[in-house]
Amino acid sequence: MPDTAPVLPNDKQAAIRGITDRIEAGLIEVRRDLHAHPELAFEEVRTAGVVSRELTRLGIAHTTGIAKTGVVAMIAGGRPGPVLAIRADMDALPIQEQSGLPFASTTPGLMHACGHDIHTTTLLGVAAVLAELAPSLAGSVKLIFQPAEEAIGGAERMIAEGVLEGPHVDMALGFHNYPHLPVGSFGFCPGPALAAADTFEVVVHGKSGHAAHPYAAVDPIVAAAQLISQLQTVVSREVRPLHPAVVTVGAIHGGVAANIIPDSVTFIGTVRTLHAEAQDTAEAAIKRLCAGMAEGMRVRCDVTYTRGVPAMLNDDRVLEPVVAAVRMQLGDVIHRTEPSMGAEDFALMSQVLPAFQLGIGSGAPGRADRLHNSAYAPDEACIGLGVQALSRAAMEMLS
Repeated sequence: MPDTAPVLPNDKQAAIRGITDRIEAGLIEVRRDLHAHPELAFEEVRTAGVVSRELTRLGIAHTTGIAKTGVVAMIAGGRPGPVLAIRADMDALPIQEQSGLPFASTTPGLMHACGHDIHTTTLLGVAAVLAELAPSLAGSVKLIFQPAEEAIGGAERMIAEGVLEGPHVDMALGFHNYPHLPVGSFGFCPGPALAAADTFEVVVHGKSGHAAHPYAAVDPIVAAAQLISQLQTVVSREVRPLHPAVVTVGAIHGGVAANIIPDSVTFIGTVRTLHAEAQDTAEAAIKRLCAGMAEGMRVRCDVTYTRGVPAMLNDDRVLEPVVAAVRMQLGDVIHRTEPSMGAEDFALMSQVLPAFQLGIGSGAPGRADRLHNSAYAPDEACIGLGVQALSRAAMEMLS
């Protein structure tokens, strides 16, 4: 598109839309390049290089190598004010792509099936818009390009390395593409919006023996089967009905032959909760049920229960101005959505400062895509729309 002089001021909507229209084609090129070259958690070396290259081209000061492959940039406003962090994640998934796109992954077994290529590109677009409109901001914007969201480790490491300080961040804005929402629409969920994600491992120890003589052995497979069935009562009979919770066993391993009762069986699973009370109840119940197997089935259970990321809390102090800003920029396109039992580590930021994660519709017409699917193909129009929404949110919050 033809180059134009920076526009500003009196009409924020037109200024943001004009810059976005000018850069959108270039952003799509960047997105397709990132999509073709996915990288796993803490391996986003090339991706971070693309981010650094684009920020340098825009003349935006930034630091690389935070949490190994993270990038942080600063845009200072024309007047003093608070610091708003806007965060995007960069890592891909270990999935073989089946989308058939001309810019599909060139790395076997890896794919951007969660749209983090969209997120990285969108935040680069926000950087471009806000760099032009910075004189009108009362405060600063800290752009956080985070590694390793899928591994649930990137945010923790970035926070530990001081990403919320120097300067101190006052509020944080995250975003995620939503293929279940049509492109052009946006979603918000007040309060607990994404679940806490815990994991557990149970090793059921029995006594090996001949499968033809089970009375001479202690069968850990039967005990594990009963225990897995009992775990399904944690949600139905112990957690309050108004506190959503999920207990899922995702893998079980035990035995090597049809005629041998093994010494042990191991199974692993996840617990998802939106409320701390439900999280405590589920952990205690799993441990108690495992302990009961010793008396009832003559086995010993070793339980390792690991607390993961907490529930993500959307704070009204950030949510409300962002929702209002999206409506001012794009019209009545944002609506309340339900909480999700999915999890993500932006929740760690929401535990220490006011934060909100915006849902950006990415569903293409005629498709019914879902995240983490090998054929996922989001509508790229969500990039420009996301840039407009997030840029207007920053301008309103720092006005």
